[in-house]
Amino acid sequence: MLKLLAFLKPYLGLVLLVVVFLFGQALAELFLPTLMSDVVNNGMVRGDSAYIWRYGTYMAGAALVSTVCSIVSAYLASMVAVGLGRDVRARVFSRVEAYSLREFDRFGTASLITRTTNDVTQVQTLLVMAMRFMVYAPIMCAGGLMLAYGKNHALTWVLALVLPVMLAVIATLATLIVPLFRTMQSKLDTVNRVLRENLVGIRVIRAFDRQDAESERFRLANRELTDISIRVNQIMAAIQPVMMLMLNVTSIAIIWLGGKYIAQNFLTLGDMMAFIQYAMQIMFSIIMVTLMFVMMPRAQASAVRINEVLELVPGIVDPAVSRSPAGVKGRVELRNVTFRYPGAEEPAIRNVSFTTFPGELTAIIGGTGSGKSTLISLIPRFYDVESGSVTVDGVDVREMSQPELRARIGFVPQTPVLFSGTIASNIRYGKQDATDDEVAHAGQVAQAEEFVGQLGQGYDSPVAQGGTNLSGGQKQRLSIARALVRRPEIYIFDDSFSALDFKTDARLRTALRKETGQATVIIVAQRVSTVMDADRIVVLDEGAVVGIGKHRELLDSCKVYREIVASQLSEEEMAR
Repeated sequence: MLKLLAFLKPYLGLVLLVVVFLFGQALAELFLPTLMSDVVNNGMVRGDSAYIWRYGTYMAGAALVSTVCSIVSAYLASMVAVGLGRDVRARVFSRVEAYSLREFDRFGTASLITRTTNDVTQVQTLLVMAMRFMVYAPIMCAGGLMLAYGKNHALTWVLALVLPVMLAVIATLATLIVPLFRTMQSKLDTVNRVLRENLVGIRVIRAFDRQDAESERFRLANRELTDISIRVNQIMAAIQPVMMLMLNVTSIAIIWLGGKYIAQNFLTLGDMMAFIQYAMQIMFSIIMVTLMFVMMPRAQASAVRINEVLELVPGIVDPAVSRSPAGVKGRVELRNVTFRYPGAEEPAIRNVSFTTFPGELTAIIGGTGSGKSTLISLIPRFYDVESGSVTVDGVDVREMSQPELRARIGFVPQTPVLFSGTIASNIRYGKQDATDDEVAHAGQVAQAEEFVGQLGQGYDSPVAQGGTNLSGGQKQRLSIARALVRRPEIYIFDDSFSALDFKTDARLRTALRKETGQATVIIVAQRVSTVMDADRIVVLDEGAVVGIGKHRELLDSCKVYREIVASQLSEEEMAR
């Protein structure tokens, strides 16, 4: 929690104003019982109406000052808390954007969403209460004790007995609630994860008629969160009646003893009423602090989760002094590259080496799990190699800044990802200042013009979140157009033609040759027909290179490649 308070530095002026107005509110409210005591003792007892009106006016003025100070302090405290929440969310979001895929895998999407939203809200809510109660309550408690002691020493013993009991109750409840709040946030992560998986995978769920099973899975996660929430609320529900019971018992004790002292002329009626008011102010300040301490464990658990995100240093960072390539543009070289996923016993990639130059098409092919997608993820530095090196234009990618490296690459992922907006805005994601002509040209090369023309608004047609209103092949073509509009020096296609029919695939590859003639093109593919015409085919098997060459060369020299070709082509087609 203390680490997050460092975000309050820009708001120190507003925090000081909150303290000033709360101090004014406390003084005005502490002044009221003394005025009331004077009115009762000197006005009502003597029947002096003028005295009552004069001091009644003072009381009304003090109440008005208290009200104004309360409103202003609440407004300023809310501004500070909302500003802190905004800054923390922005910092968390920026840190998450800087994460490599390894850090994403550590937290998980659902947990990161919860930490950025719900956890920040918990800290923000506590800050509002802390700024108001942590300043106001101590002033009321200390001031009330001093003024109550000044009214009657003997009655102060009642407060001396009650206050330690209240503090002991608060400490006991906080001890019980802290671990429960931590568990609650974890259960909330689980609910968010299950819900997200169901929303994203709704088509698969319906296709396999798994609605009942998924409903049961969500019910169990929801039930666990509900149970822990009920346990927390049961403990919190006990706070108010216990506090009110102690408050009323204290009032009864004061009235009982005060009545005796009044009968013995040791205490006036006005002083006893004032003492009761001071006792109520003291008790209510303790209750306010109690409510804040009840919320503190949950906010503390949330603060720990937020700090985990902020303190985790991204595994992939830019060098202190980055190098800019000065060699041949588009040259990509892998030298004895080995890579292992976190926690894996065996490397996913082992001793891979090859070089590709501008104007060349390099294809990577292999069986499922052979490491094709992992290999090309090392070029834009989504992961760092365990050993060996990946160089772009003669410079190791670890020595280049990430924006400069990725500005040279047009990357088309295996699973196309589209954003809500329009078709044009999704294509311009690759180049923000692309003209309408550039967008249309990229769509034409990517073979997207055919289905875009059938839409009512052309390139201004809306795209739903995740592109759910488009087919898999349409999303792949828009994803390819997004890379083409960038006109980079290196194109990487990660199995980006799998959802296309053979006719569209052939047209697209023909158009790509003309468009990317001077660029380096790396294609990961499953279809032999897609890679047959490549200048270089890299064959992977269990993370290792088992063959590099052209189609005809590999048919004669590489058993793995020959098996892949035989599984897709007839003997006549292979002989061509």
